[in-house]
This record gives sequence, C-alpha cells and structure tokens, in this order.
Amino acid sequence: MSEYRKTYEGGLFFITLTVAGWIDVFTRKEYADIIVQNLEFCQKEKDLAIFAYVIMPSHIHLIVRRNEGLLSDWLRDFKSYTAKQIIKEIENGGFESRKEWLLHMFKYYAKFQAQNSKYMFWQKSNHPTDLFTEKVIRQKIDYIHHNPVAANIVTEESYYHYSSANPRSS
Repeated sequence: MSEYRKTYEGGLFFITLTVAGWIDVFTRKEYADIIVQNLEFCQKEKDLAIFAYVIMPSHIHLIVRRNEGLLSDWLRDFKSYTAKQIIKEIENGGFESRKEWLLHMFKYYAKFQAQNSKYMFWQKSNHPTDLFTEKVIRQKIDYIHHNPVAANIVTEESYYHYSSANPRSS
C-alpha cells in the first residue's frame, strides 16, 4: 500500500519529512523560515492543525491533523511547494556558500526518481504514523521536543528556536 494512502481525513499523525541525503539545509535560518511560513499558511488556509513540531537540520517532525481533506494531499503540495521555494532561494539568495554543492547533490538524487524533475529536495517517504492513544501521542511529542537535545544542538528542549517546545516559537 502506498504511503500516501495510509492517512485518512481527521486522523492525528506523526510524520517525518527528510531532506534528500539527510543534507543539513535547515541550519540556515532562511530555509527554516520558509518552512515556518508555509506551515503558518497551511494552518490558516489548508485546515492543518499542528500539535507539535521540530525543524532539525536535515528533517522535520510533525504531529498534525486535517479535519477536511486528506493529509496525503497536503503533504504532496507542501513538499512540492517548499522544495521549489528552497531551491529557488539556494539558486538566487546570494548568501549560500554551499550553493554549487547543494544543487549538485539535489540533482544527483533526482536521477534516481521516476519523476522528470531537475532536483529532488525531499525524500519520498514521510513515515506517517497514526496516533490513537494518549500514551503514544505523549511519546511522540516527547520524542519531537527532545530531538534537538539528543542531537546535542541545545541543552534544554525549550531553547531550540524551531520547536513547539520553545514558548517563543510560533
């Protein structure tokens, strides 16, 4: 069964979106901010409820629900749109010291895909996990919030800027 068919309307899901090759892209504020802006837009315009999130250097963890429409449809659109925006920022932003290397790597990963696209920013898999008990929900929230600590990026969960554990985060 396709991963996209594992979601259903109104379900609460834990998902992971991973950059192709686990490349550390979101170490740059400009790219992480593209994700934040798009998540905020989706909350307002696409009926996306976000219960927990963290934007790590090479991946994103989310606990989300859509009351109307399939999460798989949102994932497809979100990944496509953010990939285009981030690639455009890499190409034209003027601040990226790794520009040539990043574009080379995303072009390399695109060669292995059936789709005819120049670059592959996101890995195909999202690992949607249906969350149906309070215990599992709590475990996933704890996992999400502890991720930056486990990666030795911060010493306290609430210190990480791109996390719902941070009280100043949007």
